Amino acid sequence: MAVHQHTNPKAGFHLPSLRRNRTTSAPESAASAHTDTHTVRAYVFASTRVLMGFVFLWAFLDKTFGLGYATPSGKGWIDGGSPTKGFLGSVAVGPMESTFHSWAGAAWADWLFMLGLLGIGLALIAGVALRLTALAGTVMMALMWMAEWPPAQHLSNGAPSMSTNPFADYHLVYAVVLIALAAVSAGDALGLGRLWARLPYVRDHAWLR
Repeated sequence: MAVHQHTNPKAGFHLPSLRRNRTTSAPESAASAHTDTHTVRAYVFASTRVLMGFVFLWAFLDKTFGLGYATPSGKGWIDGGSPTKGFLGSVAVGPMESTFHSWAGAAWADWLFMLGLLGIGLALIAGVALRLTALAGTVMMALMWMAEWPPAQHLSNGAPSMSTNPFADYHLVYAVVLIALAAVSAGDALGLGRLWARLPYVRDHAWLR
């Protein structure tokens, strides 16, 4: 009697393994989540950068044109007012009190201060030269911190200084934020950071990035 072998029509057919799909999809999901997190982080830093830029740029505009906020109308730089005389002249505490008084109202101090505000503000908004901006901004914030001198509880005349913290204030916070923005290349998102970094001169001088 002849024996016939019957081929199993299902022998070459395999259901897809659920475990295998899970294994292959997990790295894709992780990569997607990482990309989304990186994108969100980039835009958060970029938004912080633009806001910080507006802080500096607005200070320049208000002090230049007397827009009625920190600088009264008619007292702007273009009206003959001094951007440094009021602040530095009123310093009443700290080891640099007399030095700041001698700087108050000096033409070089006015120009240096105003160009610093303008340059830092524009660079932050554009997202370029963030390393140099962080350095300049940190120096400016350090000087302003010394002018207010938070460690002192009393002014030089004995009156309360109204300091609320012996060390940390918004000047130090601003300085740390500027350094962080430069460290993470915050100009690459919502800015011209990538284009700036590709310029030949900037590419050859990393401190300009």
